Amino acid sequence: MYALYSAILRLALVFYLPIRAFRRRGQGREGAWRERRGRFEPGLPSEPRCWIHAVSVGEATAAAPLVEAIAHRWPELSIVMTTVTATGARIVRERVGGLVTHRYFPFDLPGSVGRALDAVRPRFFIGLETELWPNFLRALASRGIPAMIANGRISDRSFRRYLLLRRSVARMLSRIAVFAMQSEEDARRIIALGAPPERVLVTGNLKADLPAERTIRDPIWHAVLGNERGHPLWIAGSTHAGEEATILDAHQRLRSRFPQLRLLLAPRHPERATEVEALVRGRGFPAVRRTTMTGHPGDQAVIILDTVGELADLYGFADVVFIGGSLVPAGGHNMLEPAMRRKPVLFGPHTSNFRETADLLCAAGAAIVVKDALDLAREAERLLEDPELRRTMGEAGWSAVATRQGALSATLALVARHLMMER
Repeated sequence: MYALYSAILRLALVFYLPIRAFRRRGQGREGAWRERRGRFEPGLPSEPRCWIHAVSVGEATAAAPLVEAIAHRWPELSIVMTTVTATGARIVRERVGGLVTHRYFPFDLPGSVGRALDAVRPRFFIGLETELWPNFLRALASRGIPAMIANGRISDRSFRRYLLLRRSVARMLSRIAVFAMQSEEDARRIIALGAPPERVLVTGNLKADLPAERTIRDPIWHAVLGNERGHPLWIAGSTHAGEEATILDAHQRLRSRFPQLRLLLAPRHPERATEVEALVRGRGFPAVRRTTMTGHPGDQAVIILDTVGELADLYGFADVVFIGGSLVPAGGHNMLEPAMRRKPVLFGPHTSNFRETADLLCAAGAAIVVKDALDLAREAERLLEDPELRRTMGEAGWSAVATRQGALSATLALVARHLMMER
């Protein structure tokens, strides 16, 4: 099984790497790709070390409080943190750069994995959410290095795929010491895939424990988005292709009722900023990107957020928040962030990746599901017209999230018991 898997992965890389080289030319990513081959740059911190892996932005954000807690509780441990994406690496540097040494996660090939483990020599490994790499987990087990899945979740699509290979997946899962899952459904799924039930616990979502205080320091945001009388703001966050047109249709309708309404549009993938800007201008709105914004862009302009790491705190400026990835079948994105900032939340029907959170907020009266531009405009208008409704929904969301906090302390207890072997 491992030989076949490795051969397929090698073949895929043979075809992918030339494409990657073309796309990334001139971007200075050579060091990253050396690390992905397991050739880690020198300068790792002193032993003992632990290894924490977060694929990209969402996982790196969720990992931040866990990293801080581990560094505080076991100051003798050095922390090596890996990501797959450059945007994830940026979040690591911004959020916990002073506590960790960042490297890129190696390709899941025996040579790459072996070189990386030889370099890091971790005391234990923690993977955020559900990153299952057969060769990596096998190598950890062969070296007696305990592994943990933290903030684990299994999406609908991943569950269906894993079920097709259940026997092989079960073998991988048997090598993991403990699973800290976000919900009862996630726990049920990981057990159905073969995880030993006695190793599976429900700890909740680490993102519910993230601090919600506004930490935006750039004065330009306060000048542009500050609470100006008669200038309401709505934010459409983590949007995907096919959603921006719907949002702009809704914005056109809303501005007929609220002429001073401003829109901040944050595509999930900042590299789509050029495409989104063209779409905005095609609808007759001025557009300004965050990276080129040097002053107030004017009340008519749609602001396009083409940076990483600012969106969650910017929700604090909003009157209404729409969460993308939900009007198209992308599974939705994190709606905890605006709820924690006491903001009413709108999202579409496609929330399979965040089903429990969506159900929680809807049941609490903190969120509304919309299905199209007309529905989005109608519900946003109702909220913009009624400050008391916005306040009530915002408080309901904050209270609902508060009931789900505690994942950090529960996860840290599992680290102590299963990875640090403290009793």
